[in-house]
Amino acid sequence: MATNHNITATGRKDEGKGASRRLRRSGHVPAIVYGAHQEPQSVQVEHNHLWIASQNEWFYSAILDLNVDGKVQKVLLRDMQRHPFKQQILHLDFLRVSENEALRAKVPLHFVNQEKSPAGKTAGIVVTHELNEVEVSCLPKDLPEFIEIDLSTLNVGDIVHLSQIALPAGVSLPALAHGKEHDLAVVIAKHARVEAEPEAAPESAEVPAAKVAKPDAAPAAAPKKK
Repeated sequence: MATNHNITATGRKDEGKGASRRLRRSGHVPAIVYGAHQEPQSVQVEHNHLWIASQNEWFYSAILDLNVDGKVQKVLLRDMQRHPFKQQILHLDFLRVSENEALRAKVPLHFVNQEKSPAGKTAGIVVTHELNEVEVSCLPKDLPEFIEIDLSTLNVGDIVHLSQIALPAGVSLPALAHGKEHDLAVVIAKHARVEAEPEAAPESAEVPAAKVAKPDAAPAAAPKKK
């Protein structure tokens, strides 16, 4: 199982927009904990501690040990609201997890050994990562913090699909249960697109103006007969 990650919180009774604004001014973040067949609980978390935790990848995908007034609950982060331009977290939603119930969570992908692969060593080849995370289904004890994809054998023209990912024991990809059309590409190795040079404009077949013959002058009027 992944490393334990601890978040400390305290319960709160004051709710509403006014109470949330007061909490934020005091350096705390309002949050809600729900799920696991229990009543929702309003809590507050110290902002600076939370901000530091939010800089880590595990904060968004790992099971967290949320300590509320001395009682630890296993939770997943389900939603986080940020201020549009300040470095400030405004609100959090935590989902309680049950040890015996499968859960769904998005897990980041880590790509390794790309530079050692045949495709990575070939000039003019672009390796694109079409997905950076995948949704998995598993019991809480089996939830990985990330899934590693080894690209050491990636060749030019290869496409790695979801079905080709080596998953940890007890982990599955729900998307694959919906048919082949959901077996999305994860990595593609292809030739870089080379833009064709614009073709030179064909030389004009027109005769230069200087060489165009001037139209014949109008014929002189016939002399009048006397």
